Amino acid sequence: MASQSRPGARYHGDQAAAPGMLDFAVNVRADGPPSWLVDRLTARMADLGRYPSEADETRARTAVAARHGRSVDEVALLAGGAEGFALLPNLRPRSAALIAPSFTEPEAALAAAGVPLHHVVLAPPYRLGDGVVPEDADLVVVGNPTNPTSVLHTREQLAALRRPGRIVVVDEAFADAVPGEPESLAAQSLPDVIVLRSLTKTWALAGLRVGYAFAPAALLDRLTARRPHWPLGVLQLEAITACSAPDAVAEADRGAQRLHQLRAEMVDGLTSIGVDVVDGCAPFVLFAVEDAELMRKHLDGKGVAVRRCDTFVGLDGQFLRAAVRPEWPALVEAMAEVMP
Repeated sequence: MASQSRPGARYHGDQAAAPGMLDFAVNVRADGPPSWLVDRLTARMADLGRYPSEADETRARTAVAARHGRSVDEVALLAGGAEGFALLPNLRPRSAALIAPSFTEPEAALAAAGVPLHHVVLAPPYRLGDGVVPEDADLVVVGNPTNPTSVLHTREQLAALRRPGRIVVVDEAFADAVPGEPESLAAQSLPDVIVLRSLTKTWALAGLRVGYAFAPAALLDRLTARRPHWPLGVLQLEAITACSAPDAVAEADRGAQRLHQLRAEMVDGLTSIGVDVVDGCAPFVLFAVEDAELMRKHLDGKGVAVRRCDTFVGLDGQFLRAAVRPEWPALVEAMAEVMP
């Protein structure tokens, strides 16, 4: 069981994409937020001279609670979903189990705090039933759908992780990219489950960082105990309020429907040139080639950025990840040049 962070735990896709490249490495859905959201944020620029108000925070928490059918006291607003991982050491876990392959930020945060870690490495096709979580783990972290595998676990599989004295953290950063969010736990109030959500990817707000967490009030109090005053700014609170409104939620769901179709087309394109694609439903695709580093360098030379995956526990040198984008034919064409 390790408590030291691996060098790859702090690697992220934005490190792969240089300006001007065709970017499949970063999972932010668009180049920038929609015009209506820009207008909402612009209208608040005049308020940057004052501290965020309690009314701003209340509006945002109320909007999030209403969007998911939760109580307001079960909502904590976050500066991006990743802030939720940075707060996990506040729970004082004795032993953490991380379902792998998965997003590496929980590993980095917990290791930096000296928390003993155990990676529960799932074999292909990366389903939860194939892993064994140590019984003494009092904190379990799992992505749903999981980054980078794109696998969506069922609610029943997630519920099977619960144990007396254990907290289960479900990272739903990409849940709103799945049409209908069929396996989301965001609307369920469970005493030992924390759900982390992100608005960053869907609404192209990577430069602002917005998200939220759900859990019973007492558990949220433990999670957020050491946060500074005014942890979110005026624009972040406004973005959360705006993106949680019914019209925005409907727009996000329409976008998820389009992504679902686009993903199917992209997968067909990749498999047509002999690429082995992991079955999933997230807005990114994990696939295997004979030599991932050779392929990545070839694509880099063609001005196409993809996400290396050797930094994820449980993936070897055959895997790459690519965001689902309308420009996918350019990726497939470039890859076909060096496919055996």
